[in-house]
Amino acid sequence: MNEGTYVFSQLMGLIHRQTFARIVEKYGGHDPMRTFSCWRQLLCMSFGQLTQRESLRDVVICLNAHPEKLYLLGLTNGVKRSTLADSNEARDYRIYEALAHLLIAKARRLYQGQPSTIDLDNMVYALDSTTVELCLEVFWWAKFRKHKAAVKLHTLLDIRCEIPCFIHISDGKFHDVNVLDILEFEPEAFYVMDRGYTDWERLYKIHEAGAFFVIRAKKNLSFERIYSAPVDKSTGLKLIRRCA
Repeated sequence: MNEGTYVFSQLMGLIHRQTFARIVEKYGGHDPMRTFSCWRQLLCMSFGQLTQRESLRDVVICLNAHPEKLYLLGLTNGVKRSTLADSNEARDYRIYEALAHLLIAKARRLYQGQPSTIDLDNMVYALDSTTVELCLEVFWWAKFRKHKAAVKLHTLLDIRCEIPCFIHISDGKFHDVNVLDILEFEPEAFYVMDRGYTDWERLYKIHEAGAFFVIRAKKNLSFERIYSAPVDKSTGLKLIRRCA
């Protein structure tokens, strides 16, 4: 137990500062806001996410409410909302995207060799998307409907460790099935999807990659069963090996 160290500081301590500094250097993160470092920006935004703040103003008010504790959080002094907003707008998002990929890879390695409730040696992934509604007046570039703005978050989840290993952000009009054109499929892995991803030409690419897919069938699906295997139908599962 780390006595005298806040949980937030312990969590942020898992990030290797030199590795993060190399990422910042790669994408020129020091240039736009020299007085407000990328590390301080990361601390502020991570604090807001972990404490479920609803806006930048909410983040800043919460941080500045106890100025004597900011040093223990890794911040040397108070934070201005305008500075944080300018930093979010000016800095290259790839700094934090690259950091996220490194942390995801690090976290997934911790689960290697761990027992799983799934009786399979293969990797199992779940693919789905969620629509995030936005204010059209502020996010005019993400127009979804006449009076609404939205983006879609397409996520591939590693079932064994429940960690996202692929995330793609698109506009709200981007159809779910199109994300299959972006994914790189892992041989021998299983991909579990909803019926919205039904596109036999795209699903055949999963087969060509040596992987497998499990998908809910549409009600109007026309198929011919070639052969099947015994399955416990009381679980609600219907097993179809091939369709024509």
